[in-house]
Amino acid sequence: MSYILIIGAKSDIAKAIAREYAKHGYDLCLAARSSDELKEFADDIEVRTQRTVNLAELDILDYKSHQFFYDNLKEKPLGVISAIGYLGEQDKAQVDFTAAKKIMDTNFTGVVSLFNIIANNFEYRRGGFMVGISSVAGDRGRKSNYIYGSAKAALATYLSGLRNRLHDAQVHVLTVKPGFVATKMTKGIDLPEKLTAQPEEVARDIYKAQQKGKSVLYTKWVWRWIMMIIKMIPELKFKTMSL
Repeated sequence: MSYILIIGAKSDIAKAIAREYAKHGYDLCLAARSSDELKEFADDIEVRTQRTVNLAELDILDYKSHQFFYDNLKEKPLGVISAIGYLGEQDKAQVDFTAAKKIMDTNFTGVVSLFNIIANNFEYRRGGFMVGISSVAGDRGRKSNYIYGSAKAALATYLSGLRNRLHDAQVHVLTVKPGFVATKMTKGIDLPEKLTAQPEEVARDIYKAQQKGKSVLYTKWVWRWIMMIIKMIPELKFKTMSL
């Protein structure tokens, strides 16, 4: 069985995804900056699952390195999962474009740069799957995180177009839209317990949705209905709300 490439592999969700796929018999390649920091984690997966876990150095913001990174993979992956996410600080990004640009480039531009390269290879091979983690924050702009949300909205639109393009080449593209997830990125934020998923729950949902060939996944599932209601609120009312 070929391996799964996970980018942004140091995040809590990425690690949970790695464990989930290894548990189901997949070898892995974990790509991230300072990937050597994942050595202990990779060794633990190998011991627990008897799967092979390789590490690869990847800077998602170093666009010029992306083609070399992919070309340098001796064997190309069966599938790729982007777990890259950077929340940033909305207040700072409103007044400092450098901060805003980092949010947009990390969550959108860098992923597009690498995914374009992989998509071209998968289309040529006529097979594979691509999973991108967007966010419910991209479903409607809110003053609390609209720069992060706009980047995730752009990623969701990109994945939708990619799914349309690659359908005839038998390449499956899955858009994942998590709601609240208890991770390092959300540490310090007061999250509602009943609406907050654990990384392991998100990983299980992603694996099931990818195996079933679904197009869009909300996790927890209740977020599909929450966001449907939020999107139905008239703009006249919505712009006066604090969400």
